[in-house]
Amino acid sequence: MTASVVNTGTNTRVSSVLNRDVKQFGKKFMFDGQDETCWNSDQGSPQWVYLEFLQPCCVQDVHIQFQGGFVGKECCIEGTHSEAEEFTKLMEFYPEDTNKLQIFPVNSSFPIKSMKILFLSSTDFFGRITIYKLDILGTTV
Repeated sequence: MTASVVNTGTNTRVSSVLNRDVKQFGKKFMFDGQDETCWNSDQGSPQWVYLEFLQPCCVQDVHIQFQGGFVGKECCIEGTHSEAEEFTKLMEFYPEDTNKLQIFPVNSSFPIKSMKILFLSSTDFFGRITIYKLDILGTTV
């Protein structure tokens, strides 16, 4: 059964936080379920979100809700089967510049232990990314 594979044991990192203000714009706000909170990157491209799962999982969908005007234009997802492996590019995707929740199907040929979502460019002139919700759906192996 497909369910969220992101939980309290998932190790997450981000490329940057706006003005280093993690109390207001930190990575935890992508996963808190609140409509008013978000992760806000600092300026510059590329930006990224890294997730390391407790167990390898078969990822089926990535759900992202951006703030319009601060959306990744050219994006890709990379994954590894184990911590020692190099990242393999799984897919490229091109989100719409909108506030609505967007769903991107992922066709991984192997179970993923860690993944990186790369935002190679942004709709923001300064390269900032703002994400209100991020969820990874799949099954644990």
